[in-house]
Amino acid sequence: MELERLVKSLGLDVRAGSDHLGQDVTGGYAGDLLSDVIAHSAAGNIWVTIQTHPNIVAVAGMKGLAAIVLAGGREPDPETLKKAEEEGIPLLTSLLPAFELVGRLYQAGVSGIVSC
Repeated sequence: MELERLVKSLGLDVRAGSDHLGQDVTGGYAGDLLSDVIAHSAAGNIWVTIQTHPNIVAVAGMKGLAAIVLAGGREPDPETLKKAEEEGIPLLTSLLPAFELVGRLYQAGVSGIVSC
């Protein structure tokens, strides 16, 4: 599913990386522990978190994630916005709590299960 379609259907706000919304989302991952995201997310995943610091952009870039979504009305730190823009990582925000946001992503067809 194309990232831009998810942004529109879920009413996500694009805070950085608007030029990179044409990529496909291969699945989803939700978590706030960076080491867990590094160990278990996959390239092309959309990542739901409440973390707002610049290290989330580094993790997303290292893993090749499609986007980061800050849930629960969280706003990214200014350094995070700058880093996301520089690295071309879509950084999105939502007022929805993480649990509800993940449910809506799942309903939209984003799976957390990797097919083998």
